[in-house]
Amino acid sequence: MTKAIVLTGITTTGTPHLGNYVGAIRPAIAASKDANVTPFYFLADYHALIKCQEPERVRQSSLEIAATWLALGLDTSNAVFYRQSDVPEILELSWMLTCVAAKGLMNRAHAYKAAVAENEQGGENDADKGITMGLFSYPILMAADMLMFNANKVPVGKDQIQHIEMARDLAGRFNHIYGEHFVLPEAVIEEHASTLAGLDGRKMSKSYNNTIPLFEPEKKLRKLINKIKTNSLEPGEPKDPEGCTLFSIYQAFATQAEVAEIRQRYADGIAWGEMKQVLFEHINEHIIPARERYEALLQAPEHIEEQLQEGAQKARAVSVPFMKELRKAVGISRISL
Repeated sequence: MTKAIVLTGITTTGTPHLGNYVGAIRPAIAASKDANVTPFYFLADYHALIKCQEPERVRQSSLEIAATWLALGLDTSNAVFYRQSDVPEILELSWMLTCVAAKGLMNRAHAYKAAVAENEQGGENDADKGITMGLFSYPILMAADMLMFNANKVPVGKDQIQHIEMARDLAGRFNHIYGEHFVLPEAVIEEHASTLAGLDGRKMSKSYNNTIPLFEPEKKLRKLINKIKTNSLEPGEPKDPEGCTLFSIYQAFATQAEVAEIRQRYADGIAWGEMKQVLFEHINEHIIPARERYEALLQAPEHIEEQLQEGAQKARAVSVPFMKELRKAVGISRISL
């Protein structure tokens, strides 16, 4: 039976936080151990350049993200774990797809439309002010990421479905012109993916600056948890766990029995300070082993680089011959003598 190819990219613009772990990293690590699939996980460092023009931040983020995945037990014997920029065929394919992409299709991309709308709301005469071609055409690079390896399934949130649809459109257009080369990727909608609230109660996100880094040292982790906003209910007053940031984070790391116990303690009026201490101890205990591996990996970047290079070799074992096939299809291969 042919294994399904599942592909996920991680943009290298920040430090992994608890929300990343619960919503994406943890399920992906589990999937890396599934013998029935071949997972492709990559550091999307070219995508990072669209939003971040701080070279050191991109480099450090790449190191931290790679160390995080390895520390948490990514099975690199089954998964292909690589850096996007180590597979040059992806950018070459991106140009081929650009040459068949309709501008009207790109005009409908959510990120581009949002940027235009922001300019218009701000009273700008030029609706495209500040919008780079990287932002405008990044759905094409995303399509190249998927199509380079003929990914069957791409796990995404509901807000990312359009990217899969665009990749399918571009693949279909290319296949129509040059013959059948690409599998049309399917979106795997993460209906039940956990979304954690951050320090301020909004979705935990680097954009809101409300995150709790996954491998913060104990003292910093405690301080951040103590900053989580709560209501003014006094100790002894019953509290509703639903919609409570402290409870939602605890629930993401706890067993059903542990969650049931905390629900009862909410009903009994647990003090917010006590709940923050419970949450800190629970998370800290959960991540201590991986944190130790993570810190060791940061001190051994050569090991991380070795893992990424091995992944790049696996990826290019697919991309190099496939690109040779695609060059021939579009008519830019070497002339046969």
